[in-house]
Formats: sequence, structure tokens, C-alpha cells
Amino acid sequence: MRVRRFPVAAALAVITATTLAAQSRSTNATLTAVPGITVGHHTLRERPTGCTVVLAEAGVTAAVDVRGAAPATRETDLLDPVNSVQVAHAIVLAGGSAFGLDAASGVMRFLEEKKIGFEFGPARVPIVPAAALFDLGVGNGLIRPTADCGYAAAGAASTAPVLEGSVGAGAGATIGKSNGSTHAMKGGIGSASIELPNGLIVSALVAVNAFGDVIDPATGAVVAGVRTADGRSMADARVGLRAGTITFGGSAQNTTLGVIATNARLSKTDAKRVAQMTHDGYARAIAPVHTPVDGDTVFVLATGAYARSVTAGQVGALAADVMAQAIVRAAQQATSVAGFPALRDLR
Repeated sequence: MRVRRFPVAAALAVITATTLAAQSRSTNATLTAVPGITVGHHTLRERPTGCTVVLAEAGVTAAVDVRGAAPATRETDLLDPVNSVQVAHAIVLAGGSAFGLDAASGVMRFLEEKKIGFEFGPARVPIVPAAALFDLGVGNGLIRPTADCGYAAAGAASTAPVLEGSVGAGAGATIGKSNGSTHAMKGGIGSASIELPNGLIVSALVAVNAFGDVIDPATGAVVAGVRTADGRSMADARVGLRAGTITFGGSAQNTTLGVIATNARLSKTDAKRVAQMTHDGYARAIAPVHTPVDGDTVFVLATGAYARSVTAGQVGALAADVMAQAIVRAAQQATSVAGFPALRDLR
């Protein structure tokens, strides 16, 4: 199969019909379209990094699936269906590599102050799984999200449409690093939502910090990613892969972190299946993906407010679709930082 090159001008014109359809159905086509879910960002001023917090204060069924070989995670074992804890109260996505996982401590403090979590005497223990992406190469890597970052993001959480682009956990995210950082582009936060006529809602939020390129699933065109030597066109990592110029021996400096929220009623086992199926959305919109140098992770939150019966298969298929849309939006909404141009700025 011959893989075509796509210039930046063509990539700028790529907006999938499915993304437009999702936006037209609602004034809020983001993760917070699911009632009971709020989202807040905190972006550090000192350098491009930060954290993004998804709150589900009432407690919701939660699961996780990790496919990348280089994850940085916290409390994900609790979400295994064989383990006792049945709900989570928040999910934290952070920059700063493993250091950024400390942001979850601030979210726990915020929730405990609101008396949210499992009660043990005078204490409340909220369940706050977290995952971090590697952005230490963007600006001064000694500056990382801390517990205060998580606390601030939780305090900023609201039901408003999720702010997308180079904010929160996506502030230092980059994409298209298959030929090194000098040919990469800016990534960020993207979100999308699908609401069926019967009221079922499946929504996605993602922080895209991928080794590979972002691909529009509807056309196969590169939206953003590794650039040619002159920086004006997309080199297309798929071309490099077939030419044998891409290897995976570098350090693990990449990760795509996603959250699916739905109003469906799911068991932990069902939610796990949805998380697994959501990775199909990663595979449709990122190439290559799930590599040894990525820590790709998907969390699923199910509020159970939707009264009708629904299968994990249906929710998972929708989740993969909406996640692919969110990934494309992350590339479209990102803004440049020093050394990493964004799609919207390459005109």
C-alpha cells in the first residue's frame, strides 16, 4: 500500500464530519456533557505543564486499561474488577512524568475537605487514580505539577464545556516525535461527546503526548505530527516506518491519557471492557501507537444515571469513536510553545 504525504495546508482543512456532527448536537460536546462529571485544569505559569482533574463526587463505577509499555500511574490496581473498591471519586491527568502523580494528593485533600470518600473515623478516603505524561523536555523540567496543582484544578472543576488545547495536563504535551523533538509539534487536550436520540451519552477527554502522528480516521490524512526537514509539511510517520527510518529505542517520553465518561449503568467488568475497546480509538487516530516508548492509558467512568439496559459492547464502540474525535481535536486546538509549533499556527 502506498502512503501519501500530506502538506500542512491540507492538514489544516481536515475536520471530520463526525466531529462536526457531535458538536452540532449539543452546546456542550465535551466530557462534561455527562451529568455528574466536572472538569478543571490548572496550568503552571513557570513552564508549560499542569494537570487536569475529572471529578465524580458522588462516586462512579470506574475502570482502566493500560496498553503503552511506559506508563506512570497511581491507584490503578484498585480499578481491577477483582478488587474490592467499586467506585472512584476523581481521575487526575498530569504532566511532569512520575513526579506529576503528586497532583492526586491535592485532589484527595480537596475531596476530603468536602467530606467525600470512604469514611474511616474522622477521615474520608476518596479514591483518586491518576496517570502522568512525560513533558520534562518542554521548558525547565525541574518544574513539575505538585499537590497544589491538583488542589487548584479540583477547585476549578465545573460543568462548563471543557477548555481544550495547551492547558492543564496538555500544556507541555507534544506529538510526532518519531524523528526526534526537533521535528515534533504541539499536542494538548481534546474532548468530544456523542449523545444518542435515546439519551445515552458517551464522552471523551484526552491529553495527547504521542510518539506517533495524529491521523484523521475519516480520511487517513495526517492532521499533525512529525514534520519534514523544512518544517512546512507532514513527513508522515507511516512513511518513515515503512522506510525503516523509525526505531523505538529511545527513552519513554510519550503518553496519551484518556478518560471516557458515560451515563450508562456498567459493572466494573463492563467498564473494563469499554476501556479496552476505547484503545481502538487510539489506534484509529494515532500512528504508531501503544509503542514501547508510550504509556497509553484509558480510564472509564460510568455514572449509571441512564435507566435503560445497554451493553458494554455498544458503549465501547461509541467510546472508541468519540475518543478518536477527541484526539483529532487535541491537535487542532493546541497552541505553539517554544520549539514546538502547533497545527493552528502553521499557516
